[in-house]
Amino acid sequence: MCFPKSGFKTINAPEVFEEGRFEDFKKGGYYPVNNGEVFGSKYQVVGKLGFGVTSTVWLARDLKEHQYVSLKIYKLQEADWEEFEVYKRLNQGNSSHPGHGHVRKALGMLTIPRVGGDHYCFVQRPTWESFGDLLHRNPSHRFTEELLKAGLMQVFLALGYFHAECQLVHTGGGEKDTSILDMFAKAEIDNPSPRKFINDAPVYASRQLGLLKRFRDVVLGDFSSAVRGNMTRNHDAQPNVYQSPEIWDLFEGKHMFYGNDPDGKGYSTRAHLGEAIGMLGSPPIDLLERGVRSHEFFAENATWKSSVAVPQYTSLERSEEFLEGKNKDMFLVFMRGTLQWRPEDRKTASYWMILG
Repeated sequence: MCFPKSGFKTINAPEVFEEGRFEDFKKGGYYPVNNGEVFGSKYQVVGKLGFGVTSTVWLARDLKEHQYVSLKIYKLQEADWEEFEVYKRLNQGNSSHPGHGHVRKALGMLTIPRVGGDHYCFVQRPTWESFGDLLHRNPSHRFTEELLKAGLMQVFLALGYFHAECQLVHTGGGEKDTSILDMFAKAEIDNPSPRKFINDAPVYASRQLGLLKRFRDVVLGDFSSAVRGNMTRNHDAQPNVYQSPEIWDLFEGKHMFYGNDPDGKGYSTRAHLGEAIGMLGSPPIDLLERGVRSHEFFAENATWKSSVAVPQYTSLERSEEFLEGKNKDMFLVFMRGTLQWRPEDRKTASYWMILG
């Protein structure tokens, strides 16, 4: 593929733009990728898919296998080795498991040499947008009932493989459609992405993939926060407001818990716990006995001792706003199956798959 060297919009110098906002970029920490560049003697960059605090992500064409891949190019001498180990375990799992095809795999890893230090790069099959991106495209910022059902069934398959076959826990979807990737490449050639130059290093605008004609395969991805499931953990598994079922956010268009402390300083554990107690009731004593911080919030008899009041008159029934009748009852049964204080009491993905 030949990519134009001119004809693109140049972003004004003062404008904050993509990864150019990060100090590490200004220090030369990001690899200055250009469209048309070839890595590993086979992967030609087609266009930019996104960026983050540790990497940029690009659509590329495998010139030998004649297929598209995505390249996650890490900052200078930085790579998430734990994530790579997770992918190794996923690749070694039981390929006959029905969830095997719904978990994103790594095709490989390569090193991009550069004066001053090398950059590491994950090679993967490209996927369409995440559920979060899809929400932003939807004017209502929530999933329809049909979309939620279709997506969840495939997520359960993926989680069943992830948990049972690989003994891993996902704590952080896509769709395979080559025509969308072809359109992406053509758009990048016909209408090159805007870009900005900082100390001669290019910063490309990320380009959205086209809309799908229909919703098909969902894959579980982004394993940067995944951990081994056969080891005891005591860290925060997710961002503060997502320490509750994200399924609720997808369908209701709001968080179940916010954790805003009445002291006005933002999120706090005590406010989050108070909301959870208001919704679920008090946690069982045996669970509190396991917690290393239980004494901060509960007395010895398991009563709440924090100065933050537990919200009154809250319930799942009152909080759910979009369903009625049998469908609402079924959804709340599902939510209660996941909203259990004890981890061992929570219904598994396999349980919901069997239930259908």
